Amino acid sequence: MDNSLNILVLSCGTRNKIIQYFKRELGEKGAVIATDCSPLAPALYEADKHYVVRRMNEKGYLDEILSICKENNIKGVLSLIDPELSFLAKHKQDFLDIGTFPIVSDHDAIELFFDKYRTFEFLNQNNLPTVKSYLNKTDFYKDLENRKINYPVFVKPVNGSASININKVTSNEELEILFNRFDNLIIQEFMDGNEYGIDVYIDFISLEPTSIFIKKKLKMRGGETDKSISVKEEKLFDLIKKFVAITNFKGIIDIDVFEVRGEYYISEVNPRFGGGYPHAYENGINVPKMIFNNLNSLVNKSEIGDYQEGKLMMKYSEIKTI
Repeated sequence: MDNSLNILVLSCGTRNKIIQYFKRELGEKGAVIATDCSPLAPALYEADKHYVVRRMNEKGYLDEILSICKENNIKGVLSLIDPELSFLAKHKQDFLDIGTFPIVSDHDAIELFFDKYRTFEFLNQNNLPTVKSYLNKTDFYKDLENRKINYPVFVKPVNGSASININKVTSNEELEILFNRFDNLIIQEFMDGNEYGIDVYIDFISLEPTSIFIKKKLKMRGGETDKSISVKEEKLFDLIKKFVAITNFKGIIDIDVFEVRGEYYISEVNPRFGGGYPHAYENGINVPKMIFNNLNSLVNKSEIGDYQEGKLMMKYSEIKTI
């Protein structure tokens, strides 16, 4: 086995397709290694080699992952879950010191966009359309009274992900119940329109976006895109290019956008592979190849818009036995 281009995928969970895509692109040039804290993570068993590791927040986790990298001559490491992105970025130098490149954005950018209210403030300050958001109930009630916002609204954790603890609220009474029960909540405008998921790759060397794939979400399940259709929209391409130009993101990011009455509003940004990325890959958006090019010090050429419109993605369940 040629170890020159081995890659490590952390917290692989159920993302079997991501492991398959990396293996397909690598071929005989290297191996895909996967980790998870549970032996029941099905994607582990797609990899060429796997490890069941301790939880990320347990003592010794960093040393365990660094040891796996050294043992397997890992060229690049990435994670598929939000909390671990900050971990990788924070310990970037530890990985670089052993010859492993963390495939992740800078720590400051990750932390900024994990906080939904800071995201709202940043986009507002940079004149990028976004979803109206409130941390303070008093400010929300004032705008409600002045008819600058109306019910329903969404109430969710400021730092939440995977659509966990998101509540659609239709009255002051419901809002008060949630705020009395939970801390660190944000109130967000309900966007009554089409929702899009956008997979973007920003080259680690040129720092330019080399691929933008737009999919219109047709159905969601568990916070992920379950069914979608590929679309092309120049106005949306331009919005994403403008967004990338003012942020410090690198590598793969996933952006949620709403369309209301012909206008686009950036909602959330996830600096990792989104759950709907398989739609992009099956349409020719080969992010694993782009990653391997960068690991080999090659700059990717722009492929923005190089895909077919009207292609449907439909997820369905598969079974893994070991």
